[in-house]
Amino acid sequence: MKKMYGTRCYIQSVGVKNDLEIDGFSIAVCAEIGVELSRHRSRSFDEMEDWGDDLSSFDLVLALSPASQRRALDLTQFYHLEVEYWPILDPTGLGETREARMVGYRQARDQIIARLKERFGPPTEPFAPEEEG
Repeated sequence: MKKMYGTRCYIQSVGVKNDLEIDGFSIAVCAEIGVELSRHRSRSFDEMEDWGDDLSSFDLVLALSPASQRRALDLTQFYHLEVEYWPILDPTGLGETREARMVGYRQARDQIIARLKERFGPPTEPFAPEEEG
């Protein structure tokens, strides 16, 4: 999102559970489009609360799995949050070869890019994934 829209909004990567490390396949397919994830870390909703993040300061949660949607909807009992569920392909465990797995991860990446453009409009920052020429 930052690559496409810059700093016009504050973005935080959050998961239902704390995985901290980003999957190597995700790092590889994002590098293909100039997005560097190797130092990226995600936190859980609970961790954010424990570390003092003000969840009421967020306007929108984009849930990419049913579990994250449920957790985000739970938070709407306490915070005024808009929750959108984007059913994105979960590529983990798909494919038997490295290239087959990369295909699944690219599909998920491209689905997210398409949803971002649909929701927020054309990128405001220079963004030209190889697939788009």
